Amino acid sequence: VQLVESGGALVQPGGSLRLSCAASGFSFSDYPMSWVRLVPGKILERVSMISSSGDFAYGASVKGRFTVSRDNAKNTMSPRMNSLKPEDTAVYYCLREDGWAFWGQGTQVTVS
Repeated sequence: VQLVESGGALVQPGGSLRLSCAASGFSFSDYPMSWVRLVPGKILERVSMISSSGDFAYGASVKGRFTVSRDNAKNTMSPRMNSLKPEDTAVYYCLREDGWAFWGQGTQVTVS
């Protein structure tokens, strides 16, 4: 199982960013997937979850600003993040919903 996140960057408040997760080594379409973020010294927060069929849910802190999609044919998942705030600064990870057993390297998003 491999999960590779990309797309993180330094953006100004109010800006937008699209992250990407490339999955391999498993049947991607069979699993719900989540995006989580980690701020050093703070808790891990799930920001979005998308089912294998495309149903989605968002954390309260990003609802209305983040949207997530997945392409089961390409084994990819992408959140679009709008109206970014400094508090969105974190390392973002995509995770397979099986107890979060597999982690990629994450991608750093800095809003400043």
